[in-house]
Amino acid sequence: MDNDAAAFAEFYSCASDDCLRVVLATVRDRQTAEDLVAEAFARAWASWSKVSRHPAPRAWVVRTALNVGASWWRRRLRELPLAGHDAEARRDEDDGLDAPLLTALRHLPGRQREVIALRVFLDLDIDTIAGQLGIAPATVRVHLSRAVSTLRHELSPYQAMEVD
Repeated sequence: MDNDAAAFAEFYSCASDDCLRVVLATVRDRQTAEDLVAEAFARAWASWSKVSRHPAPRAWVVRTALNVGASWWRRRLRELPLAGHDAEARRDEDDGLDAPLLTALRHLPGRQREVIALRVFLDLDIDTIAGQLGIAPATVRVHLSRAVSTLRHELSPYQAMEVD
């Protein structure tokens, strides 16, 4: 058991920041992203014998975090808010990403955010991303192309200049 604990501790220290960045780029809220990643790592530890043999354990953690988030949202949609007591989600300025980049990522559709985050932050290949998201590699390429094009347009230095 000590060997498993040491391997998991090493995995956690190497992967936690990357996984948080991916989930943060996808869910758009730092507190929620931290909660989802913590839950995903707890589940990874509980299933460490399976996760440690996974071809992309960081992607497993990210996918689990996003699945936990989706389940949470489905449950939340069935709840009734208590008037005046549901606080607006706060955004933390220190999220480890460039502010204009994070803003541009937040404007992407959900699937494009997921593909870009897995490709850029976790450096996963197209086939691995496709497997993790349950979509075809060609679909990943389309989402990646559209996301890069949108980000390029959004982050272009000429975008800030107005033409008369």
